Amino acid sequence: MSELLDRTVVAIGPPDEGAMAQARELQGRLTKPAGSLGRLEELSIRLAGLARTCPPPPVDPAAVAVFAGDHGVHAQGVTPWPREVTAQMVHNFVTGGAVVNAFARQVGASVTVVDVGVAVELPPSPHLLDRKVREGTRDMTVETAMTRDEAIRAIEVGIEVADRLLDAGAHTLITGDMGIANTTPSAALIAAFTGADPGVVTGLGTGIDSETHHRKVEVIRAALALHRPSPQDPIGVLACVGGLEHAAITGFILRAAARRHPVILDGVIACSAALVAAAIAPESVTAMVAGHLSVEPGAAAALAHLDLSPLLDLGLRLGEGTGAVLALPIVASAVRALHEVATFDTAGVTDAAHGDASPDQDRRNSSRVGPMDGHPVGAGPVDVVNEP
Repeated sequence: MSELLDRTVVAIGPPDEGAMAQARELQGRLTKPAGSLGRLEELSIRLAGLARTCPPPPVDPAAVAVFAGDHGVHAQGVTPWPREVTAQMVHNFVTGGAVVNAFARQVGASVTVVDVGVAVELPPSPHLLDRKVREGTRDMTVETAMTRDEAIRAIEVGIEVADRLLDAGAHTLITGDMGIANTTPSAALIAAFTGADPGVVTGLGTGIDSETHHRKVEVIRAALALHRPSPQDPIGVLACVGGLEHAAITGFILRAAARRHPVILDGVIACSAALVAAAIAPESVTAMVAGHLSVEPGAAAALAHLDLSPLLDLGLRLGEGTGAVLALPIVASAVRALHEVATFDTAGVTDAAHGDASPDQDRRNSSRVGPMDGHPVGAGPVDVVNEP
């Protein structure tokens, strides 16, 4: 590994058990039946452990990074979409016209677009970060998709972008991706790390027919048989059958974990990269929040392997970061409850567990009612595309 990657991995530690215990105890004192917020309670406890403080910091503002790259395996006919669409969609992101841009406007998140491996030179733009490692990966059915050095350099791109966004004030990172044919390497990564059969974890991607799906499965089988990647060497697996955007998302996740900020995972591309991150640094899972369940079957397999439960299940399969952006308000609400909901004591409400109340105490406890740390409810959105 490189010095930057080494430093990042060393900085990733376990959740703070004390902060988690405080959050769990506080959840039990809020004016609601114990457990009535369901999985949001456990999420808030996890985020307290990540941040090492209770309540955890607010999750706003959030920043989406859309990592874009092309794939040599496209030559195997795994998708009917032409390779040129990757570059065309990057232009769409940069000009604010994609679905992720619209959804990001809705929740007030910034969108940064990163060229880590698009197969053509893109015109300069103040809203595009040029971090191209190479012009697309190689065909993984013929040779390794990347060299080990290229995979590490792409991971470092993700680390750099995470630092850039966090240093600019983001509290939460959101994974985004773009790359025609990238569900093929995603399924290959998931099969390699989970041991699942490629036929089980390979989906329809952008909407392929049954013949193309069969070809896609056989292509993945061929690549795995050629390289025989070992999960004990996660960077080796990534280099053999991954994509440049997968590598960058891996670094993005690792840096979020190292700096103890949550990172909301999008669909199958992000989930496959999360498997790489978890294999490199198992404690990095502490920072991961599964935004939604993609209809791509590999996403469910990856999340099960990571022991993560998705917040949403809307039948999405777009990518770009769209499902993760939609989950942001849910994550924010989980944290806001710990900041703003009154306790039984401060509200003078009878606690069913103890049968008493303290009505004489201040019922307007500022730590439970009102805006979080200067982040008022309903704060307006920021610009659509914002490179810090």
